[in-house]
Amino acid sequence: MSPVFRHGNLRLYLLKLLDDAPRHGYEVIRLLQDRFLGVYAPSPGTIYPRLARLEEEGLVTHDEVEGRKVYRITDKGRTELHARLDDLAALEEEITASVRDIAREVSEDVRETVRNLREEIASATRDIHGRRRTGGRQQRRAGERPGGQCRGGEQRSGGVWPGRQRARG
Repeated sequence: MSPVFRHGNLRLYLLKLLDDAPRHGYEVIRLLQDRFLGVYAPSPGTIYPRLARLEEEGLVTHDEVEGRKVYRITDKGRTELHARLDDLAALEEEITASVRDIAREVSEDVRETVRNLREEIASATRDIHGRRRTGGRQQRRAGERPGGQCRGGEQRSGGVWPGRQRARG
């Protein structure tokens, strides 16, 4: 799990999400995934047991809507959430910092990938220009075309042309 969600922080954040609007579990997962730019997504095995625990504590309840459990915060849950507004503000700051770090790392990875791609393209371009200067001369066996194919498109196998046998000695 993300280091942002230390003990009790995910629980608090779930209350916050349910205070915003009633939600089903997969919506909660998607919202967390979106909040962390797709880098972190809690599993159903993380979210549903926590929602069940919050329900046991009377902090949330659920209704069945189209065969899905839609969770909503209770008055008791809202009271706890409001009592922990300072903790929630600190958590939001931690999440924002974490997302900023993730965005910076992704940006650096993309820059490095683009730099490597440019180098590979430049190298391939130099290779192509080098072949043009030498007239594309490469040593080939008689009748062989580039890529190891002979006339008619047959593929050479193990140094032997199709239809010919190696001399056995």
